[in-house]
Amino acid sequence: MIKKVGQIMVYVHDQDQAVKFWKDKMEFHVISEHDNGQGMKWIELAPAAGAETTIILHDKQLIAKMQPELNVGTPSLLFFTEDLDELYSDLKAKDVTVGEIVSMPSGRVFNFSDSEDNYFAVMENANNK
Repeated sequence: MIKKVGQIMVYVHDQDQAVKFWKDKMEFHVISEHDNGQGMKWIELAPAAGAETTIILHDKQLIAKMQPELNVGTPSLLFFTEDLDELYSDLKAKDVTVGEIVSMPSGRVFNFSDSEDNYFAVMENANNK
């Protein structure tokens, strides 16, 4: 049986720019970087040390060429935060494109986009405190 989500593959056009966004704007940590010496590299990032789920950044064009049947579209990711207002203000101050804060039955949420205009969401989750 599957017990947790380990890694989420995110396919990007510019890995270096994507790493810069996730590190500088979102304050993620680079966990590891791999290069197979044949043109394929991937970078593993996490929101904090010891995070159970990490993001792996892959080169979109290379993966699409290697596996044409693979969907290299951006996954719809929902992140949790303990202080939505603070994160929202922080991202706006860092010139990250953010949407309006919206109240949903499950909590307050907003969208943000990365450097390639891929959109993700953040929800306030007091249960993760």
